[in-house]
Amino acid sequence: WLDNAMIERLWRSLKYEYVYLREHETGSDLRRILVWWFDFYNTRRPHFTFNGKKPMEIYQQQLPEGVPPLAVLKEAV
Repeated sequence: WLDNAMIERLWRSLKYEYVYLREHETGSDLRRILVWWFDFYNTRRPHFTFNGKKPMEIYQQQLPEGVPPLAVLKEAV
């Protein structure tokens, strides 16, 4: 149930902070905005639950040994 609560919070944030406040002309426009919003949510938006840290900071701290950080993977592409 805890995983579900976090996902529900994510979708609630998306809907109330962005989707409901703007009109989107096309599905492509909405998709572009969603990509931007998820990047913002994970890498730039501080979260109260994580004591002001960003989700990506928490994720990077918990990587298993040998798994490269996301920044390294983005540079490879």
